[in-house]
Amino acid sequence: MPKYHTSMHFKFRFLRRVLGLLVLSIPPLNAAYADEAENASNPLAKASNTDMRWQHLKGSDFSIDDLFIDGAMMATDSLKIKYELHYWDLDASGSSDSGLSSAVLKAIYFPVEGKNENYRYRVAVGMDWIVDLADEGSALGVGADQVAPFFGVALANNKGTSLIPLVQHFISYNGEDISTTAFRVIVMQPLPHSTWLKLDAKVPIEWKNGNAMPASAEIQIGKHFNQRVSLYADVLAGIGSDRLFDWGVGAGLRFKY
Repeated sequence: MPKYHTSMHFKFRFLRRVLGLLVLSIPPLNAAYADEAENASNPLAKASNTDMRWQHLKGSDFSIDDLFIDGAMMATDSLKIKYELHYWDLDASGSSDSGLSSAVLKAIYFPVEGKNENYRYRVAVGMDWIVDLADEGSALGVGADQVAPFFGVALANNKGTSLIPLVQHFISYNGEDISTTAFRVIVMQPLPHSTWLKLDAKVPIEWKNGNAMPASAEIQIGKHFNQRVSLYADVLAGIGSDRLFDWGVGAGLRFKY
């Protein structure tokens, strides 16, 4: 495996500046939140938001508390920028470690969208830039910086139900050798009293790891308190013999703009 070369000071300083500029660039309140198809839990929604999230993942011999910022902004009507910053508190085999784990910067471009009498559609292409912020040799990260191009389609019917299939390929350019293709399907359903339900299934294929398939599924239920604030809870499950974790729970507070 190639040696993991990184300049933590440079990466952290650069990412801090990028995230600061994104937060300062958040636009004013957008009327799109009257439309449930633009719920920010849909990664292809045209939405601007900042989420403060916590997830607890439990495996057979470890547990992870993942505290992270998950936000997005519409740079133009056709270009969305998403960003994440993760802090892990890891307890594995009786030892513990904590610190910054990773940062993600994502660009999403919507080249085509439209509607007819029965549904609306939106096509998306984009790229993730994933930076491992953990110290070399630490279990807090995957030991690699990655890029990940993706393609997705969002379909929404007149009842508000959304179906979002996506495919994304992750490849490392620094550190551990990673090549993974991930297939993902999201279904979102609005419910009475300004609530929603989200089902999210992920099936990655790790080509450099014996074609392992660490699949997982997530159920999210949330509530809009008003046009600016939402709250949601997650239940997660690892699937199959290659799963990365057994189960998980989470919660998030969303501020909408």
